[in-house]
Amino acid sequence: MNTIVIATKNIGKIKEFQTMLEPEGFQILSLLDFESITDVEETGTTFEENAKLKAETICELIQKPVIADDSGLEVDALNGEPGVYSARYAGAAKNDDMNIDKLLKELEGTENRSARFVCALAVAIPDKPSSVFRGTCEGEIALMRSGSNGFGYDPVFYLPDKKKTMAELEKEEKNKISHRAAALKHLQETLNLNDLK
Repeated sequence: MNTIVIATKNIGKIKEFQTMLEPEGFQILSLLDFESITDVEETGTTFEENAKLKAETICELIQKPVIADDSGLEVDALNGEPGVYSARYAGAAKNDDMNIDKLLKELEGTENRSARFVCALAVAIPDKPSSVFRGTCEGEIALMRSGSNGFGYDPVFYLPDKKKTMAELEKEEKNKISHRAAALKHLQETLNLNDLK
């Protein structure tokens, strides 16, 4: 079976990629399977730069196809913040609850709560040029948390057409509409998955 390494230790992300790519005939490994690889420092100023940096660095180390994503939340009323700092918005600890608390506090009294999840997926294959694909999911920031599925900002990311937060969706439904699913769809449409085999 062909192997793709997903450049993350985030269990939620790993499961999403497994759901999407295992039916295509790939074995999905992650950085949890490579204890010697330390986190790649995300020094880019865009999701695309960070994803490409992670994918190429890890591909160079292990000489296997690598998919790296950098994703986060852009809130219009906050000039696109937290953006590339989404995971550590409330501090270096990367605590989801603290991040949500800070976001809700920043938006107190704000009427415009439009936001989007953004995902940049970079694909690095040994001895081939890298590719980057972007996907988004539009929504709003809810006034309070709702739902227990998902991770990150999902409990406060409200989808008006679904009348639910991302955290209230079943996994299968989320995987059809998420920013990561949109980016992966662009990847699948543009890049022949056989190139990864």
